[in-house]
Amino acid sequence: MRLIPLGAAALTAALALAPAAQAEMSAAEREAFRAEVRAYLLENPEVLMEAFAALEQRQQLDQINADLARLEEHSDEIYRDPASWAGGNLEGDVTVVEFIDYRCGYCRKANAEVEELVTSDGNIRFVLKEYPILGEESVLASRFAIAVRQIAGDEAYKQAHDRLISFRGDMTKEALGRLADDMKLDRAAILERMDHEEVTAVIAANHRLAETLEISGTPTFVIDRTMVRGYVPLDGMRQIVEGQRKG
Repeated sequence: MRLIPLGAAALTAALALAPAAQAEMSAAEREAFRAEVRAYLLENPEVLMEAFAALEQRQQLDQINADLARLEEHSDEIYRDPASWAGGNLEGDVTVVEFIDYRCGYCRKANAEVEELVTSDGNIRFVLKEYPILGEESVLASRFAIAVRQIAGDEAYKQAHDRLISFRGDMTKEALGRLADDMKLDRAAILERMDHEEVTAVIAANHRLAETLEISGTPTFVIDRTMVRGYVPLDGMRQIVEGQRKG
């Protein structure tokens, strides 16, 4: 058997069929076939790289299609969950949803750029999902933010979010109590609410949703029909938003 030059797609198909073809060969023919394949790939390594690139592209497409299906199936939980704060232009033509952890360095890095994106664009609806995954201090911070929203409303929540995302030091109940004082909120009521089952339910629901969407890190963004896992600079976010508008 003699191999003819193959492109990446043809090579991938040939290798996929190889086990069935080899089953009909004698031991000597199988050994010769494998030697031919190995020699060809050593002489033409670019073909193997093309095959790997084609496989990676196919895997990425599979991931995109799987994300689209999950986003459609769980759209109400993602975009219209009443337990999650929404701001920006509430009638905007694009929705940006961010899963955040207040102790996440990349969430902190992204914060100012996301604010700039929403403010400068003017037509983005912005949703925040409390998704504490980096330990007990992250959980305390999210409990505080959710408790503030449940007691004092959306404006106070956004103020708490802005303070927490830039907070320095240990995130303890005492520190959060002082933050409540600084914000002129009812300290005792907020701290008591933090342990309430309604606060726990919000965090648990967000964790279930993240697991369903295969989100394992922060920040993760859902920009209309696109899942963005990880930090993306401002210009990249703008390009994604415009891409969503163009369909």
